[in-house]
Amino acid sequence: MNIKARHILVEQEYEAQDLLKKLAEGKSFEELAKGFSKCPSSQRGGDLGEFGRGRMVPNFEEAAFALQVDEVSKPVRTQFGYHLIQRYA
Repeated sequence: MNIKARHILVEQEYEAQDLLKKLAEGKSFEELAKGFSKCPSSQRGGDLGEFGRGRMVPNFEEAAFALQVDEVSKPVRTQFGYHLIQRYA
């Protein structure tokens, strides 16, 4: 099974928490990704496209596959930093 997801990558957990607050206030995930994400995918609104199991680092993959469509994860720590993940299909 493949899913589609976008993410926002930041260096510190408090940054991810601040972005969750902005999402709760109605900000767009894509706009926040473009403005704050440290990943090259930020130019695409954090879009990672479609991927299956075994393509992402374990913590990221576990969180992404546990999400329902349109759900946003709590901050997920990997060796790259802290991610907010939104599954969209």
